[in-house]
Amino acid sequence: MRLYCGIDLHSTNSYVAIIDEEDRAVYRQRLPNDLGLILSELGPYADRLVGVVVESTYNWYWLVDGLADSGYRVHLANPSALGQYHGLKYADDQSDSRWLAHLLRLGILPEGYIYPREQRGLRDLLRRRGRLVQQRTASLVSLQNQFHRHTGRRLPARAVRALDIESIGQQLVDANVALSAMATWRVVECIDKEVQSLEREVQRQLKPDRMVKLLKTVAGVGDVLAPTIRLETGDVGRFRSPGKYVSYCRTVGSRHLSNHKVKGRGNTKNGNPYLSWAFVEAAHFAVRFHPPVRRFYERKKARTHRVVAVKAVAHKLARASYHVMRDQVQFQVERAFG
Repeated sequence: MRLYCGIDLHSTNSYVAIIDEEDRAVYRQRLPNDLGLILSELGPYADRLVGVVVESTYNWYWLVDGLADSGYRVHLANPSALGQYHGLKYADDQSDSRWLAHLLRLGILPEGYIYPREQRGLRDLLRRRGRLVQQRTASLVSLQNQFHRHTGRRLPARAVRALDIESIGQQLVDANVALSAMATWRVVECIDKEVQSLEREVQRQLKPDRMVKLLKTVAGVGDVLAPTIRLETGDVGRFRSPGKYVSYCRTVGSRHLSNHKVKGRGNTKNGNPYLSWAFVEAAHFAVRFHPPVRRFYERKKARTHRVVAVKAVAHKLARASYHVMRDQVQFQVERAFG
């Protein structure tokens, strides 16, 4: 008899449930997050297991990779699409893990994408670079606020970036305030070095990648955004159409309509936040430096407002990038914004 396994993964432990074709529980147990122990417990059922479902949480890498290496057919469940019957009065880890196995048995499991581990580290390296940039921006804003608070002058961002230890000591009279500002400036300097180091390594590894070179032809996409789009997209063939891709990039709205009336809105955060950021950034650059894009943006802004217009540009850039990656052709601004 065929068996189906669901694993409800948590930070320190996992609840493992195995059911048969009649939905009867064959195995139920909470186990610590120890790969060896989990494999040992699954061992007696390995020959009959059709698949193992792991809920996609922040810490799934070790478990999915370990199960795959041991020969199991692993499925990564999409948690945002796993809603159980809303009339349930009680639910716990046991019911959640059985629900995963149940969906697998029925063949209706909403699956997430298991990103190939060979490039997963490089993708996460680029994500770390983005996190460091956010921290650098927060530090610069803090430094800007310190000067505004103690001198009454609001330094523009370019002036803040041009500061050094000597000028900070000259402009801030209070020694404690100056010491605080110097500490913040040193943090920014340190982050700058690390960001540059990560960027060099990502560019070195992706230099032979033809897809990155093609993405750089897209309006607004440069040395940072091209690797981001390439790595966050992964295999573009997993998207059956441009519409599926732009939805994943969060560049489309989400409305529920009935008789041409809005009856509600869907989950607008479904998708990849890094691709959403990348295409919005590309849209800003494209509007500044590409006249056809700017004309489209101005027409859209005249009918709606600035934010919607930027999103519209991002949507077009995402669709164009899909065709660039799928067909491996260069971007043509006239076709996208003509």
